Amino acid sequence: MKVILLKDVKGSGKAGDTLNVADGYARNFLLAKGLAVEANAKNLNELAGKKASAQHKLDVEKAENEKTAAEIGGKEVVVKAKAGQGGKLFGAVTSANVADAIKDQLGRTVDKKKISLSADIKSFGEYTATVKMTQGVSCTVKVKVEEE
Repeated sequence: MKVILLKDVKGSGKAGDTLNVADGYARNFLLAKGLAVEANAKNLNELAGKKASAQHKLDVEKAENEKTAAEIGGKEVVVKAKAGQGGKLFGAVTSANVADAIKDQLGRTVDKKKISLSADIKSFGEYTATVKMTQGVSCTVKVKVEEE
């Protein structure tokens, strides 16, 4: 019997796969537990539509990420921080601070989890931050830390 998996099934396949399985396995396990549906014309058409929709969504997301990378790549953001004697900062400048600076100064929202700093920022100076977005799109941003 030909079935389309709705969920990942260990040993059989992943969600969206079309499989030929034994009739008993399909009726008594896969269909009974709601893990699969029979692969008829209607269900195959729905699967193709879902795959096309998912691919379109990925393409739109990648285009948006490339646009963001083009706008913020190579630019410099200034982060103000308080420091004690000798130029050492109270605490450190984190990726959240860099994300806020990008939003305020460059007008683009970037998730703090997507920003990786080249080193811990615990003193004044210039640093490099890499913004790694989905689907292999990334860019670098210069971070300048100044006294508040």
